[in-house]
Amino acid sequence: MGTSVPSEPRHAVVTGTSSGIGRAIAERLLADGWQVTGLDVAPPVIVHAAFAALALDLTDADAIDRAAAELGTPDALVHAAGVLRVGPLGGLRVDDGALMWRLHVDAAIRLANVLLPAMARAGRGRVVLLGSRVAQGKAGRSQYAATKAALLGLARSWAAEVVASGVTVNVVSPAATQTAMTDDPARREATPVLPPIGRLIRPDEIASLVSYLLCPAAAAITGQEIQICGGASLAA
Repeated sequence: MGTSVPSEPRHAVVTGTSSGIGRAIAERLLADGWQVTGLDVAPPVIVHAAFAALALDLTDADAIDRAAAELGTPDALVHAAGVLRVGPLGGLRVDDGALMWRLHVDAAIRLANVLLPAMARAGRGRVVLLGSRVAQGKAGRSQYAATKAALLGLARSWAAEVVASGVTVNVVSPAATQTAMTDDPARREATPVLPPIGRLIRPDEIASLVSYLLCPAAAAITGQEIQICGGASLAA
């Protein structure tokens, strides 16, 4: 296992930093003393001396490849960008599935394909992919579930490849979370179900777990899916 020590401040690349979970993660890491590069097609909303925004369409394969080649060797990659499109059998839209696959899965692959080997060579690094409890399957969410389930396979496979190099790869899978996605008109007929705690998960709660997974104390946690479910996974 590598023993090289990263220079300070540590550098994290975070996708989807203009809203929701990605923004909460970026703000938490900045508060923790990280330097953060945010990848998002939307204009930046974070103003901080240690934050740099890189305008990037995460559904554009060529743009991702170019950006990844310019990011150097970050200490962490957090893929939080996401979109939800819903639909039942008989009403599935191919374009919706393709959009979610490009954003959730292909973007993760393209970023990791460049950044993870660089981390492994440096002997250090953390990767966290934002999954979903819906990956287990849910009526009307099949295309979304498929993309989030794919992240689990990617994370475990990548973790196995870099486990001896001081790099960890994990998935954080929240239950329904209070973000703009829950208010998206595209899902007006599919309102989120409150978990047993009686409220939606907060983005800052997800950010806290991600912050821990990126810290030195989490070096032995890799290839895992950690759910923030608000009791949704408990037996009835």
